[in-house]
Amino acid sequence: MKWNSVIVHAVLGTLMAYCCSSIVAQDAPRSREDLSEPVLRVAKATAPVPPSHPLDPALDLARNGLVTIRSDIRDYTCTLVKRERINGQLSDFEYMFTKIRNRQVVDEKVVTPFSVYMYFLKPTTVKGREVMYVEGKNDDKLIAREGGTAGKYLPTVWLRPNGIIAMRGQLYPITDVGLENLVLKLIERGEREKKANNKNCEVTFHQNAKINGRVCTMLQIKYPDPNPELEFHVAHIFIDDELQVPVRYAAYGFPTRAGEDPPVLEEYTYLNLKLNVGLSDKDFDDTNSEYNFR
Repeated sequence: MKWNSVIVHAVLGTLMAYCCSSIVAQDAPRSREDLSEPVLRVAKATAPVPPSHPLDPALDLARNGLVTIRSDIRDYTCTLVKRERINGQLSDFEYMFTKIRNRQVVDEKVVTPFSVYMYFLKPTTVKGREVMYVEGKNDDKLIAREGGTAGKYLPTVWLRPNGIIAMRGQLYPITDVGLENLVLKLIERGEREKKANNKNCEVTFHQNAKINGRVCTMLQIKYPDPNPELEFHVAHIFIDDELQVPVRYAAYGFPTRAGEDPPVLEEYTYLNLKLNVGLSDKDFDDTNSEYNFR
């Protein structure tokens, strides 16, 4: 079932129950210099959904999306734009040309390991940085070459994805990147909230939202009242209407003062997304002459 079909069934189904009872463009070249912040436009929201638990439509949407990703998407390229708040400090936007190959399993055996390659485009302090990770290869370590001025002097290194050096300036390790991992985290967070029996949240769907001109459906999850146990105040998930995959996730905290905008906690946008491009082992080989690891 496609994402938009899930939205329609979720909204119609929950509204009926209520009445009875009372997130293809071209690859982003490395040399591109005209990258800018994602342009976001959101249409007027539809009415809030009153299910048995407010998060049920969102969880149904995520679970069906996960099935679609695992069955229909082998690999993809994109420009990943991210910004994260770490130790209270919001980072600059980072732009990374990214190749990802999803894990493929046949008869309970991994025939294609989860694989990631990143080339940093912006900001200038990290431009040229390269990172690669292939699940289970090289003692399950990533390989990295620094960019910017430091890249002229520092050697290529092998690092544990969860190690101190690899995690410096990062909220999550490279093993958590990608569309499938994004959806898995959404499901994990939603299930955690359901177990806590926290029903004080509002779930709304926004049709005709746009990211850089691409039409999306935006799912908003909002907790109106501050609670130290909550991970965010508002979260937005954008689903590309044509590609039928989530292309942006953003979470915002509670304002510290009345009238202030909610502070950004984390945001990830997949621009220039191109699915099933036929990535091969060579794309995730650190000896590839197109890369600068050696």
